[in-house]
Parts: sequence; structure tokens; C-alpha cells
Amino acid sequence: MTPEAKVKKKVYKLLKEKKAYYFSPIMTGYGKMGVPDVIACYRGVFVAIECKVGNKKPTALQQKNLDDIALSGGHALVINNNNIDILEGLLEEI
Repeated sequence: MTPEAKVKKKVYKLLKEKKAYYFSPIMTGYGKMGVPDVIACYRGVFVAIECKVGNKKPTALQQKNLDDIALSGGHALVINNNNIDILEGLLEEI
């Protein structure tokens, strides 16, 4: 399992525990590029999560998508192996 897959696994576990709706888009060349790794809805609130390892940053296209989501009123997070508590805190707030 890759390090990023381990981050995704933690995100999935937390979302599942909270009974949030979530999925991971599979990009096959037909979808929009730069879409976050996990799309979720919790208590009617849209949450997009880009999973990274350590201090890695989203690509320019990934960041544009995250910014567009935030500008549209959704929550856009970059979660890594050290900050899963940010997602947990957001879900508690909702």
C-alpha cells in the first residue's frame, strides 16, 4: 500500500464512522482533471478532500479545483498523514 493510500484509508475510516456519503472519483480520461481524491457529503455539507503525504502540496490544477469548491461554498481540505484531525474537527463542527 502506498503512503498516500494509507492517508486515504484513514479518511475513509473517519467518514465511514461518521456515516458520511463519500466516494473517490476514478479518472479514466473522460472526467475532469484535478478533481480531489475524495468527495463527501456530511449532514448536507459538501466536503472535498485532497490526500497527500507529508508536506507535499496539491498540483496547480488540484489547487484550482479546491479553490473553486471553496468559492462555491463547499469545504476543500488537503489532508496528510499528520493532519487528519482537521477533517475530524470539521465534521464535528458540521
